[in-house]
Amino acid sequence: VILDHSRKPQNFFKMADADRFADGANPLCGDQITVYLKMNGDRIQETSFLGNGCAISKASASMMTAALKGKTRTEAEELFQNFHKMVTGTADSSVKPESLGKLAAFSGVSDYPVRVKCASLAWHTFRAALEHPGEKVTTE
Repeated sequence: VILDHSRKPQNFFKMADADRFADGANPLCGDQITVYLKMNGDRIQETSFLGNGCAISKASASMMTAALKGKTRTEAEELFQNFHKMVTGTADSSVKPESLGKLAAFSGVSDYPVRVKCASLAWHTFRAALEHPGEKVTTE
């Protein structure tokens, strides 16, 4: 799943009519990403990304954009929290991998601390676009 999304990422384009965006960088791995959002009130109508980086970073961004479409801010925040807990290895019994759908493919990332930043970069950049449009995010 991760390799498929890395080779053929979904929503990989600059959204011309985005009303929010943020840039993110992971200096350790060299990943760079821009996340674009188009909101409809409290709901994420559309999301896309551009950038380059390792397979985990690109696949995470691809799968994130697909998972966030149509979600409210509250639903998106809950998804972010559950994904972050899973990849950092801090998930408790309340986080069910099946509730994350295909994102559960990243569950093994917690065994490789350096890769946690790769998997979570797009998500932190998404939160910045949502809460502080135009902000630059770094994993440092």
